[in-house]
Amino acid sequence: MYAFLDGNEAVVLGALQAGCRFFAGYPITPATSILLGMLRALPPVGGVALQAEDEIASIGLCIGASMGGLKAMTATSGPGISLYSENIGLAIMGEVPLVIVDVQRQGPATGSATQGAEGDIAFLRWGTSGGLPVVVLSPSTVAECYRLTVEAFNVAERLRSPVFLASSKELALTRERVSVASLAPLPVEERVPAAPGAPYLPYAVRGQEEVPAFAPIGGDQLVRFTASTHVEAGNITGDPARIGRLVTHLAAKITAGAPSLTRADLREGAQVLVVAYGVVARAAREAVQLAHARGRRVSLLTLQTLFPVPEAAIQQAAVGVRRAVVPELNLGQYRLEVERLLPGCAVVGVNKMNTELLSPQEILEQGGLWAS
Repeated sequence: MYAFLDGNEAVVLGALQAGCRFFAGYPITPATSILLGMLRALPPVGGVALQAEDEIASIGLCIGASMGGLKAMTATSGPGISLYSENIGLAIMGEVPLVIVDVQRQGPATGSATQGAEGDIAFLRWGTSGGLPVVVLSPSTVAECYRLTVEAFNVAERLRSPVFLASSKELALTRERVSVASLAPLPVEERVPAAPGAPYLPYAVRGQEEVPAFAPIGGDQLVRFTASTHVEAGNITGDPARIGRLVTHLAAKITAGAPSLTRADLREGAQVLVVAYGVVARAAREAVQLAHARGRRVSLLTLQTLFPVPEAAIQQAAVGVRRAVVPELNLGQYRLEVERLLPGCAVVGVNKMNTELLSPQEILEQGGLWAS
């Protein structure tokens, strides 16, 4: 059996299956149908969905709801994700579980509001002060929109951290046939609760990679929540040693606990590796199949976790490879990561940012796959 869904509808289904019970957002193309879908879906299951007065209020409401104990999600596009920036930092510092969906469109600024691109990738990684690592997941199919939304909630709850889902206009608003089996319930994780009745230290961890237990604001235990550097009890500190330990912890829990999701079609003896993500991965898959049909030795690595960068998977896939091709709907944001990891390999970018999709033929020709 099959369903006929677009990516935004799949995100809504994934959020419900993961246990999301709070959503706040502001209408913005091409993410608006997530807001509309959550407005319809959450009240019947006892949840709350709000259209806030703007993007800043939207993410602020989600932070408050999450710290009150609810699984929360918000969704926006380029201009909105820019406005989210300060509160993203608050969620990182306060260790707030939160899913943020960025349905990318052509930018910068208002850009081409109804046209697509994938130009926010580096912004999601570096778009708030402090430069601490974050988790960014990237679907390339409607079924992956569902699965990776559930995964985003699981990671957010497990790490007590904001997690980004980097979708795009074409993926979000294009319907495709999806196997009902691929929409089956998936395992769902919950945040670790604090021991009831005991004195609670909201930011206490035994090891730098561990995540503090959670008690909701407004519950039976005193919870301090702050955007400032703090000690285990949540009180502000200016002590360099304590600040250093806090920052190390906020980074270590992400690098140790983030998923490394990839899908590989690796060919023995391949001389060229195509590294793709997002909607471009669909064209890359067809381009590689066409290259195989001509007997070319080409491998494909599709990334579903963009950050933290799945370094081991990329390096392993590139063993024996002379050239790596990175097709992107931007000016080459992720190619820089591949170049960093493969210093002895020629890395070629195939880039387009004029609102049109990259075609398999463009990847074949500009990536040199015919000559592989």
